[in-house]
Amino acid sequence: MTSTVKLTTAQALVLYLKQQVVERDGVLHQFFAGCLGIFGHGNLAGIGQALQENPDFRYYQVRNEQAAVHAAVGYARMKNRLSTFACTSSIGPGATNMVTGAALATINRIPVLLLPGDIFARRNVAPVLQQLESESTQDISVNDCFKPVSRYWDRINRPEQLVWTLPEAMRVLTSQAQTGPVTLSLPQDVQAEAFDFPAGLFERRVWSIPRVRADAHAVAAAADAIRESKRPFVVAGGGVIYSDACEVLGRLVGRTGIPVGETQAGKSALPWNHASNLGGVGATGTPAANIIARDADLVIGIGTRYSDFTTASKTAFQDPSVRFININVAELDASKHSGLALTGDARAVLEELESALAGWKVDPAYQGRYRELKERWNREVDRFYNLGSTPLPSQGEVIGAINSVCGPRDVVVNAAGSAPGDLHKLWRPGAPGTYHVEYGYSCMGYEVAGGLGVKMAAPDREVFVIVGDGSYLMMAQEIVTAVQEGLKLTVVLVDNHGFASIGGLSSSLGSGGFGTEYRFRAADGHLSGDRLPLDFMKNAESMGARAVRAHGVTDLKMALAEARAGNRTTVIVVETDRDARVGGFESWWDVPVAEVSKMPEVRKRRDEYEKAKTRERCFHGERKVS
Repeated sequence: MTSTVKLTTAQALVLYLKQQVVERDGVLHQFFAGCLGIFGHGNLAGIGQALQENPDFRYYQVRNEQAAVHAAVGYARMKNRLSTFACTSSIGPGATNMVTGAALATINRIPVLLLPGDIFARRNVAPVLQQLESESTQDISVNDCFKPVSRYWDRINRPEQLVWTLPEAMRVLTSQAQTGPVTLSLPQDVQAEAFDFPAGLFERRVWSIPRVRADAHAVAAAADAIRESKRPFVVAGGGVIYSDACEVLGRLVGRTGIPVGETQAGKSALPWNHASNLGGVGATGTPAANIIARDADLVIGIGTRYSDFTTASKTAFQDPSVRFININVAELDASKHSGLALTGDARAVLEELESALAGWKVDPAYQGRYRELKERWNREVDRFYNLGSTPLPSQGEVIGAINSVCGPRDVVVNAAGSAPGDLHKLWRPGAPGTYHVEYGYSCMGYEVAGGLGVKMAAPDREVFVIVGDGSYLMMAQEIVTAVQEGLKLTVVLVDNHGFASIGGLSSSLGSGGFGTEYRFRAADGHLSGDRLPLDFMKNAESMGARAVRAHGVTDLKMALAEARAGNRTTVIVVETDRDARVGGFESWWDVPVAEVSKMPEVRKRRDEYEKAKTRERCFHGERKVS
């Protein structure tokens, strides 16, 4: 007879999560580090009570449910997707607050478990507070919004459904190819209902994460194609870091001399001063990487999904006969651009390619060319770091100041605005995982919450959060959580009086930065009056942080060094020149310009846009590696 344990649905759920372990390369990792969330009538008596009974499954009190998901994503990414958090909310607005976080996690392919409360399964008390009513069905709630932004979605209408749902949820969460957010909608009455669950459900479960190897014929074909190429080029994506393939990649390109460009997620796969590392590639890339990418006859994509920015809107690779080799655990990405698909774990595949390419090197002239471009760019970075701008520093100088204070294992965190592009070009990482820029969704408001998650994952490291004033005003309240938990962050708040990034884009499209500065409404009806008198220092201090204003680069370096040596969360406010930009290099990004306009500058930009668009390519049906 099967042994059973009488538990509520919520108690069974928490007990199950405590027993989940993942294993890779013989190393075990507790998969769930606890639960982040906020309680309301939709989860207090269920999930809340279960968490109270299980203090060894730590509950973290956040200030916004969206920020809870961001923190979980920051944590899981820092853990190379081998560990994550559950996030709980009440029904209604608490649940829908998490939808943005779910979209971010899906696009970035980061595992996180979402546990929103839901309407009563038994329906007799409907419409409950915050319930969405429909004339066409009773089987709907606001939690259905999670379906398109979740990798797995289910509604638990009976306690026993957990027995079948939880293993499926874990299958998705631990899959390196299919991972992303899992949403389990939990009706508030069902959360509190008891059931005799099979005791075996709560035994320790180890989920193995294998290093899947690509087809041997495909690996051999890839090695032949590399040997035949004259100008091979590696695009290193986030999969290099997630699979712990950084060391083998560095060894492979060091021996063969193949140059490397890094995506936003892949940056820090190699140290900035590795001889083959040309820095960021694509619309926010360096001239060194983009010039070599433009002329490459073979592109080797490793763990990249070839986003719009990485390919510079399909204009990055211009060799008429360019071919692609794609190494990826996900078939979707391995098959892109009609490339030769090496579907497998990045580290496992690179190890096999390393053996197959033993003794082969690129032509010395090719190596000399890209290294000259690299040195030229390094001198340019030094210049951006030391412009001597007055009276206000440029954002590039701010980045340089932070980089100069950071230790080799310190982590920089960013997500939105102009900083991701500048960081991709200018930041000099020293080790894998030290560059944490969320650029899959580029979500304003991610920075502080994401930095909190990074610090939770790596409490022994210094975490520097770079956030623009626009993003800070959207979601800075997790400073309170950092203070509450004693998790020290150094937040550098770049004050450029509005949405400087989109302002620059607006100007580049002929619209002059319309609606992007923080100004009072003037007598003419436009937002063209004086700048708003925002006091970010008082705001940060009100949340329990230490606040400092830095006047210029020298002040900033002193404040950063003091914050790094201290033990408190510090917010450093530095005003910058919003018009001092790093700019783009040898790249383009497709943002359509109005086809007709009364504005001459817009018409001029439309003509330029039409010409630039002709460089976009479609690689389907073109020459393939076979």
